[in-house]
Amino acid sequence: MIDVQRLAVLREVARQGSFNRAAAELRFTPSAVSQQIAALERSLGVPVVERSTRGVTLTEAGRLLVEAADAISAELVDAQQRIDRLTAERATLTVASFASGGRHLLPPALAGFVSCHPEVELTILELEPEESLPLVREGRADLALGYHFDGPPPARPGDRSGLDWIPLRADPLRVVLPRTHPAADRTELHLAELADERWVLGCLKSAAQLAHYADLVGVELGISCNSTDYAFAQSLVGAGVGIALIPEIALSHAPDLAVVPLAAPSPVRHLGLALSRRRRGSSARLADELAVRVAGVTAGQREVVTSPAS
Repeated sequence: MIDVQRLAVLREVARQGSFNRAAAELRFTPSAVSQQIAALERSLGVPVVERSTRGVTLTEAGRLLVEAADAISAELVDAQQRIDRLTAERATLTVASFASGGRHLLPPALAGFVSCHPEVELTILELEPEESLPLVREGRADLALGYHFDGPPPARPGDRSGLDWIPLRADPLRVVLPRTHPAADRTELHLAELADERWVLGCLKSAAQLAHYADLVGVELGISCNSTDYAFAQSLVGAGVGIALIPEIALSHAPDLAVVPLAAPSPVRHLGLALSRRRRGSSARLADELAVRVAGVTAGQREVVTSPAS
């Protein structure tokens, strides 16, 4: 029988990438962590980590065990929450969202939801998808509004993510210019045409996407400001500091700014909702209902939406 405590230690070692960091997180000594992993390997008869001067990496057996540990942890959290709700006086719902999505997509859905369910205690968390989706999988959030760029979505039917992913809409990134810019009236711009511009960045991820597409067209872009706020970035554009690349849903539409699409290849965010496949009970029904409301708001913008899994 595999020891659950040793699985938890392996899970933390996988997260941290070293025995020392895992020990600090678990409040163990590094020696105790090493002993737990060694005991786990003896019980299995196969190594679960590969040790090196640069840290530790999982073997194939270790990866399988960490996947099992993730599933066990999610089930235990779910069981605890269900037990807690047996005696809770109020229904609760925890929703996670990235900032621009929360600002522009959640409020209309939440307004109708709160009106229909005034008894529900809502908790809203502002988190990026790499933080919010694990919370949903682990049962610490009921619903997450997230996004991904190129490539497959965060979850697909039948995979091991533990999540259902409901695609909502494409959110293309647009070039934002001062209204007085010579290209402000263009219907489309190629990134190569903007090689000599100074850029104001409103998000680290969109900055990475901009750099990726700049590499594709063979240009190097000058950066005037790295920020983490799209509204701030657009205010700097209005002040003449530079130009910006802003997701469509985060556009301020200020009169002193012009918005121009980028010609392909250009970055696009793909927005979606994440729900746990293990959801059940009253909070699960509330999460599904809110997901339908958010999807309905987006569908009203003429985008194709799938329905949440039951």
